Amino acid sequence: MTSQPTDAALVAAARSGQDAAFARIVDRYQAPIRAFLRRLCPWEGDADDMAQEAFLTAWTQLRGLRDPGRLKPWLFAIAWRKAKGQARSMARTRQRDHDWQDMRPEADDPQPDKAIALGQALAQLSPEQRAAVSLCLGEGWTHAEAAGVLDMPLGTVKSHVLRGRARLADILGVDDEHA
Repeated sequence: MTSQPTDAALVAAARSGQDAAFARIVDRYQAPIRAFLRRLCPWEGDADDMAQEAFLTAWTQLRGLRDPGRLKPWLFAIAWRKAKGQARSMARTRQRDHDWQDMRPEADDPQPDKAIALGQALAQLSPEQRAAVSLCLGEGWTHAEAAGVLDMPLGTVKSHVLRGRARLADILGVDDEHA
């Protein structure tokens, strides 16, 4: 029976350029990191994306790890920072979307000229942006729900909404300071 290399040995090997050593680190900690992030995130796909981002960050910052024997807590700290960043990003997105909802004309508001202008502005967006903006801002869907319907990655939907909202504000001459 062969003994498993220690975390410190794997870190040393990965630092020396052995990609297989870092792959073993990922194999060793991928499941616990994903499980941790899944408990923190409402969407499993977000957790899996953050886990990948955490390992990418670990790969790029491996030389900065002071104590290779403390690899596990270091990896979990990176994952925690990713989760906190995601939560802050989602809160900012919700606030921007809420602010946008306040700016758009109400459906029962007797202002057909605004509705026509909005329709014309939407027509100038790409079909993907138009769909993402319509679902997230027009219908109030979450980015994750829209991503599922549109069969797009979550980050792509977020980009389409952000850029589409900014483009609409520009076309309509509305001050969108939250874009």
